[in-house]
Amino acid sequence: MARGDRVYVHREFINLEGAYKHYGIDCGDGSVIHYRKPSETIERTSLEIFARGNQVHVLSENSAQFCFIPDIVVHRAESRLGEQKYNFLFNNCEHFVSWCKTGISESKQISNFLPAIELIDTHDLYQPLKMAFKEFDSQNNARRMLNSALGDIKRLWQEVQPQYNDALAEMNSWHQVATEAVKRDREDLARIALQRKLEYKQKAAFFKERLDKLADMTETLLRNSNNL
Repeated sequence: MARGDRVYVHREFINLEGAYKHYGIDCGDGSVIHYRKPSETIERTSLEIFARGNQVHVLSENSAQFCFIPDIVVHRAESRLGEQKYNFLFNNCEHFVSWCKTGISESKQISNFLPAIELIDTHDLYQPLKMAFKEFDSQNNARRMLNSALGDIKRLWQEVQPQYNDALAEMNSWHQVATEAVKRDREDLARIALQRKLEYKQKAAFFKERLDKLADMTETLLRNSNNL
């Protein structure tokens, strides 16, 4: 580990296989700047607080990709200290460290994770959770774990739902533009507007599928919660 490195630790999502990575920027003095949870604020903390007892890894850099020098990377991270604009889909911890290091805000794990929601059989979701609950020594601990799982789903829902609503609003707006263009005999504008309407309709469907899946997950957990 060295100053300006992108570092990460593995953390669990509702205790299922496939932990996500939490990222930060190594400041080279035993501290890390990262989007801290649960405050969802960019903070400088000790390496120990960042790690939460997990092993810290250094992200291997692509030699062909442009990267700022370490001092600039840390300076860019410091420039956003105190920021509270966390967004799971568009401004998460990986977006932040990528911007600090390369100037490009991107998150590879989000592009991999969202489609994976569709692969989860929600009717079988409770069994791996139930097996995990057995590792705890009391019903209260199991309940706390269930509440944590529901909290994770709720946070993801709160990130996806606004994107769905925005896509619906844009779709309706472009429908109105197309209608008005037809009234004015502007078929060229109408075609463009209808194409944009279709694009936002597809986006709305994309997010709706994920909301339906999250709702099904929640129902499955709650329906089986009495079995704890």
